[in-house]
Amino acid sequence: MFQNIPTNASVHVKSRRSMIFAPIAALVLGVTAFSAPVLAADSVNEAAAKKEGKVIWYTSTPIRQAQEIANLFEKKTGIKVELFRSGGSAILRRFNQEIEAGMVATDVLTHSDPAAATQMAAKGLFVSFKPLGIDNLPASAKDTKGFFVAQRLNVMTIYLRADKVAAADRPKTWSDLLNPKYKGKMVMTDPSFTSLQVSVVGMMSKERGWSFYQGLRKNDIMVVQGNEQVSDMIKKGERLIAVGALDSYAADDRAAGHDVLTLYPADGVFVIPSPTSVVKGSPHPNAAKLFATFMLTKEVQEIFPKSGGYAARSDVAAPKGSPDFNSLKVIEVDYDYIQAQGNSIKKKFNEALQ
Repeated sequence: MFQNIPTNASVHVKSRRSMIFAPIAALVLGVTAFSAPVLAADSVNEAAAKKEGKVIWYTSTPIRQAQEIANLFEKKTGIKVELFRSGGSAILRRFNQEIEAGMVATDVLTHSDPAAATQMAAKGLFVSFKPLGIDNLPASAKDTKGFFVAQRLNVMTIYLRADKVAAADRPKTWSDLLNPKYKGKMVMTDPSFTSLQVSVVGMMSKERGWSFYQGLRKNDIMVVQGNEQVSDMIKKGERLIAVGALDSYAADDRAAGHDVLTLYPADGVFVIPSPTSVVKGSPHPNAAKLFATFMLTKEVQEIFPKSGGYAARSDVAAPKGSPDFNSLKVIEVDYDYIQAQGNSIKKKFNEALQ
């Protein structure tokens, strides 16, 4: 469901941060994923932005973080943020339906589908804008033409109730989840609602076949809309193991006193950037650029590790209690494949889990 909140304020594994956006770097950026060219930031007309007085933001950013960012921006600039928050796939579906109807209703778009960002940039839906702070992002997390930059990095892995799953019984790899002993204990999100899951499901099915998800179905995995619902199931004890789930929710739950443990499978985790773009022809173009710039400030970037997630900026430390980003074993995502097969992935997932 959309939340409309007018604010008062054998897989391939890589361990280097620069590989996260590698296919996009090759396809769109025109540079190697390992290079970090110096990019001159574009200017913003702050006076014009304040005159517009409002910015509309479609986002899949977790609601508390999104609200905090919106409130801070209003406090610092006086510009109101009209916030529409939902799952990434739902955000993109709404945005694209509006575009097809000839309507541009939002100024800034933040989601978690890098393949979709590439595709939409190629269609000319975004403004080329390089916000101040872009040089603090690794080359893998930005488009050198300015059509999108990563707002944050999302670690997708497995987490569980440590007080209810004994250490000896915890899965060590993704394949372990097919063990019958986990029947009726697992929960995951739906890729038709959550765009983060599209990349996870796409790569797991590409490398392991759809039999992996058919095996999860045999183990009676529960499918819910988004990561907030996954977290709720784990906290309530209705399910004990979150599969392909966003680690920042687990960190939030730990901070709230729940005995939740994040696992880092031996075969790796997924790290998926959340692209932010300024929408072409939007109602508040100057406020949009000011808001996009604000999201790359260190003040905003530090919100993510405080909430258990990883910032996009390479000069912001990992969340407390989490491993340094560069130490993670990362499963490479083929975004060219995800872009080409996105609709098929969602359809086949639904068929496998019926």
